[in-house]
Amino acid sequence: MTSRDERLSFLEEMKDVRRIRKANKADVKAPKDLTPGHLERQRAAVDQRAPDRNPLTSDMVEPLTAHDVLSWQRPGVQHGVFKKLRLGHYPIEARLDLHRMTVEQARREVFGFVNDCVRYGLRSVIILHGKGERNPDGIAQLKSYLAKWLPELSDVLAFHSAQKHHGGTGAVYVMVRKGDRDKQRNREIHGRR
Repeated sequence: MTSRDERLSFLEEMKDVRRIRKANKADVKAPKDLTPGHLERQRAAVDQRAPDRNPLTSDMVEPLTAHDVLSWQRPGVQHGVFKKLRLGHYPIEARLDLHRMTVEQARREVFGFVNDCVRYGLRSVIILHGKGERNPDGIAQLKSYLAKWLPELSDVLAFHSAQKHHGGTGAVYVMVRKGDRDKQRNREIHGRR
C-alpha cells in the first residue's frame, strides 16, 4: 500500500502531464496513394514475362504442299519399328488436332503435347495438321512447320504421314521416346540395370 504522502508526491510530479486523446495504437492501414517505387515494381512485374522453355522456332520453313509426305526417323530407330509406324500398325494412344490454329498456338500445343506424352507414357500418337488445300497459295503452313519442329524435339523418335483412313497427308504418326519410369520398369522386367 502507498501512504498519503507518497500519493501526494506522485500527483505533484504528474501535475504537468496531459492525457493522450488518440488511441495508443500504430496506424497499420495500407497507404491509399501508390508510391513511385510501388508503381515501378508493378510495371516491372507486368513487363517481365516467364521464360519460354519451348525450343520450337517459328522462323521461315521450307513450304510443303497438301500431298507432300512427311517422313523422318532418328538414328538408332530400328527399320521394323519405323515400318510399323509408317503403316499405322501401332495403336494411337493420343491425338492432337491443330486445325484452325495459328502457327504460334500450334507451336505451344505441339511442345506441350509431346511433353505430356512422355510424362504419361504414351508412345504412339497422331497429330492432325490438315493439308492446306483451301489455302490460295497451295502451301500447307502448319504441316511445313510441323516437319521442322518434330525433329527439334529430342523426345520424338520418328514420324511419318498417316495412312488414308487416319487422315493421309493431313496427319502424322509420331513415335515418342519412353519416359524414365517406363525405362526403369523395362529394366526391372528384363533384369538389367
